[in-house]
Amino acid sequence: MNPALVLIDLQLAIDDPSWGLRNNSGAEANVGLLLSHWRRSGWLIVHIRHDSREPNSKYRPGQPLHAFKPETAPLAGETVLGKTTCSAFFSTDLAERVAGRLLVIAGVITNNSVEATVRSAGDLGFAVNLAHDGCFTFGKRDWFGVERTADEVHGMTLSNLDGEYCRVLSTSEILCAAETYFPSSPSLP
Repeated sequence: MNPALVLIDLQLAIDDPSWGLRNNSGAEANVGLLLSHWRRSGWLIVHIRHDSREPNSKYRPGQPLHAFKPETAPLAGETVLGKTTCSAFFSTDLAERVAGRLLVIAGVITNNSVEATVRSAGDLGFAVNLAHDGCFTFGKRDWFGVERTADEVHGMTLSNLDGEYCRVLSTSEILCAAETYFPSSPSLP
């Protein structure tokens, strides 16, 4: 089962101050480590780009913040899929492109598109490793009106996903496992 790296919504829009305070300031650096390893290994990388239909969204095509973040941007030849829903599986052909592969997922927002994509992947029968330190989110008021920090929102989302939908691992754990179970080989698709 060749691994595929799926990166979700790592676009400039996520840096807009209107989101509030985020957690995990090292997420992009960790995604960079995953990208470097996948590129050296010749493994499949899929960049998911959110193409919002909302007129005021920073993620709407044609807006300056719709572009990928430079530190995690796709290189020529890497797959880019535009999605219009929270889950990367429902408005793209992602399932067909990653069929038969172990998925490693990272990106934003942990409790939004990352969660929706991981849940969909699990429901579709994919084995998924989620890089908890390659994702981030923002503080949010819960249903009862209690302000939750970004770390609390992130941690609860990871807890909800781990076990049933995916294995939550650190970037270093994923890289160690990738090297052990899938030794680097340019011959892998």
